[in-house]
Amino acid sequence: MHAITIPEPGGPEALVWAEVPDPVPGDGEVLVEVVASAVNRADALQRQGFYDPPPGASPYPGLECAGRIAALGPGVTGWAVGDAVCALLSGGGYAEKVAVPVGQLLPVPDGVELTVAAALPEVTATVWSNVFLISHLRPGETVLIHGGSSGIGTMAIQLAKAVGARVAVTAGSPEKLARCAELGADILINYREQDFVEEVRENTAGAGADVILDIVGAKYLDRNVQALAVNGRLAIIGLQGGVKGELNLGALLAKRAAVTATSLRGRPLAEKAAIVAAVREHVWPLIADGVVRPVVDRTVPMADAAEAHRVLESSTHVGKVLLVTPDA
Repeated sequence: MHAITIPEPGGPEALVWAEVPDPVPGDGEVLVEVVASAVNRADALQRQGFYDPPPGASPYPGLECAGRIAALGPGVTGWAVGDAVCALLSGGGYAEKVAVPVGQLLPVPDGVELTVAAALPEVTATVWSNVFLISHLRPGETVLIHGGSSGIGTMAIQLAKAVGARVAVTAGSPEKLARCAELGADILINYREQDFVEEVRENTAGAGADVILDIVGAKYLDRNVQALAVNGRLAIIGLQGGVKGELNLGALLAKRAAVTATSLRGRPLAEKAAIVAAVREHVWPLIADGVVRPVVDRTVPMADAAEAHRVLESSTHVGKVLLVTPDA
């Protein structure tokens, strides 16, 4: 098969489409013939040499995919060769085939094209686990979503609205904010021109946000705490603004607030399987009913993954950028 390899860390040009050995599904795994994968910030970090795959994972980038089951490993039940699936991965999505633990498989939701389904596993698992399983967003609460026009952001807006929450977003242009509004965002904040702390307070009668989903990290840490409501929950899922920040514990204590930080890739298989099962139970019906939908900016041939990474790092896209295999 062919896969995107990284002979040496570097810029987008470091991604090389090359012939590699086919993966073999082990116990409790299936082999998926990949139709499409999606580009995530973690892939760019891996390309740069900053985010190695977990032990035992595929060395190729790609944290999600969609395709058809080509073979079943020992002990697999409930799935059949030919099933259309999408999957959460620890790596290997940028390839024509990938071995996937059965607990990380999802059926393609009704009404979603197979290629487009590649846009779903990582964002739905990330948003559901952080905003709902950990931060317990409830109807009537306010959630602030940083990077509202990103793949994570566009999914978080829709899921928050689906449960009856009020949604505030930050984005860097009027055009991106308009797309967020189309998806249901109520409070639109241009982070280049406005102070999100002031805007959130002004639009919540001074109360602040009950939940904040943050992709920035250190740069926003203090201001995020300022923007939290009493009993607020800050969920950090990205470090685009640095890894070290100063936290005012007094402010956190006064608000009886909580700060969590998580990632998906390195979690044990059982934890990933539990998250995937929750996504299938709670999110898949919303997608099938048309309440929530994947947002895809564009598709790029997988062999041209370097171009997809340039798009990602330019931050000109809205939603997900997909990579499609030659036979898709």
